[in-house]
Amino acid sequence: MPASPSTARALNDRLALRLLQQEGPLTAGQLKQLTGLSRPTVADLVDRLTASGLITVVGESGEQRRGPNARLYGIVADRAHLAALDVRTEGVFVLVSDLLGRVLAEASVPIGPDAGTGPAVEQAVAAVESAAKEAAAMAAPPREGVRGWGTLHTVGIGAPGLIDPATGDLRDSAGLPAWHRSLAVTLQDRLPGARVTVENETNLAALAEQREGAARDRDTFVLLWLGHGVGAAVVLDGTLRRGASGGTGEIGFLPVPGTAALPSATDCTGGFHSLTGAAAVTSLAAECGLPTPATPDGPGAAEAVRGAVAEVEKAGEGVPVPVTGPRAAVPVARPGEGEVKRRGGTDVTAGAEPDAATASASGEAGPAARASGIDPGRGPASESESESASESGSAGTGPVARETVARPGAGAASVPATAAAPGRPGCGAPPQAGPGGAPPAALPGDLPAARFLRILADRIAVGAASVVAVLDPGCVVLGGEVGQAGGAVLAGLVEERLRRMSPLVTEVRASSLGGTAVLRGALLTARDRAQDELFAPPDRMGG
Repeated sequence: MPASPSTARALNDRLALRLLQQEGPLTAGQLKQLTGLSRPTVADLVDRLTASGLITVVGESGEQRRGPNARLYGIVADRAHLAALDVRTEGVFVLVSDLLGRVLAEASVPIGPDAGTGPAVEQAVAAVESAAKEAAAMAAPPREGVRGWGTLHTVGIGAPGLIDPATGDLRDSAGLPAWHRSLAVTLQDRLPGARVTVENETNLAALAEQREGAARDRDTFVLLWLGHGVGAAVVLDGTLRRGASGGTGEIGFLPVPGTAALPSATDCTGGFHSLTGAAAVTSLAAECGLPTPATPDGPGAAEAVRGAVAEVEKAGEGVPVPVTGPRAAVPVARPGEGEVKRRGGTDVTAGAEPDAATASASGEAGPAARASGIDPGRGPASESESESASESGSAGTGPVARETVARPGAGAASVPATAAAPGRPGCGAPPQAGPGGAPPAALPGDLPAARFLRILADRIAVGAASVVAVLDPGCVVLGGEVGQAGGAVLAGLVEERLRRMSPLVTEVRASSLGGTAVLRGALLTARDRAQDELFAPPDRMGG
């Protein structure tokens, strides 16, 4: 059934606008060539879009020809402004851009844990209003007859927690500040002409990585967010999957081996968060004797990981290969002194029972090891399995293993698994033989940084392997501040570990956007939604 004239015009207009957005200014002749439309049809759509204030003449083509040069048409970027918010437990980051994504203003406001809901929301809204005013001052002069010129059209908010798929509202989550849920409603009241939308922060990060970052060539992948907290986002066949209740990717609650307890419906202690959250990462770094920041948040954990990667790279020994066996127990950092607050309200208090890693160093089985029957001194493999692996003597394979260079003159002797690093309980035993009994590649003095990265990669791989087994995404992106800080070194270690644990081939990549991905994803989402309305047929725009 052929499209009606009005539908055909709408499709043609949107096609032309998308091309102008992607390619930049174009002449009418270039639009004709790229769209395949006739010259009269292109002339009509140019007239319509110019009259609606969406495109304008921005210059002339450089081609010399008889008569005047062809005029170049471009999208009117200041037709509307967009705001993006990255809402965190400790504050809000804001940016305002034009329709083409050019950032016009930025703002940030810290919000303390003792701030009440009212004052916290007021601080956040004031930051948005201030940035919007700054952007409006930078905008081009308003065009006569075009309503809404330079106003804040759409606000995209990225926040932790579950988004109700039916209402689009942020659901009440234990441990998250109450002002998070009030922010969107207040912004809508204070900005009645704007469209305010909320999305889970990890989902927005995945969208940004797909459009601008490490997953640009992937229609199917999983983003593993490693920052203050942990989470995952799933993109299958180019579509973000949210789940029946909006909870796809709540991987912090995933039960994993190597922890002292099981998570509950309101507390992710004992879940994957306990292995890879920022507090666990900084605690592990301290136990490995590495410099650690005072604050166990996302940036702090990233600093520890970045320093370890730099130390390993400086040693000139290539990428350290994770050498624990494919079924070895995963150590977790010991609870620190006092209390450390984590995202989601998780408290880690001193005096807990020794975990698997601590028990391995002390010779005492922790609660997780006792429950699972794992011998913390040598992992879950039986003696017969270990002897069989030792006798086979086959070398490890894979690109990461091949790239590792042993120290000149240094043998790669196997070290008994029960020998813990002196004075560093919880940092794990020295390298063990890998699958098949192959001795591990030597690292300079078995650097504490290398041991730290091995154990961290093991922990990450435990959660990633569960996702891979269910979804088979073919690609996992390590996102967030920690994922970006680990770079190719950490990604290579996790990929090699997954290769041992799963028959499903999975590429692991480091995020190229890191902690900025949420803000970029919020902006891209706001821009898409604004353009869906602004690029609509003229009769829907009132003219």
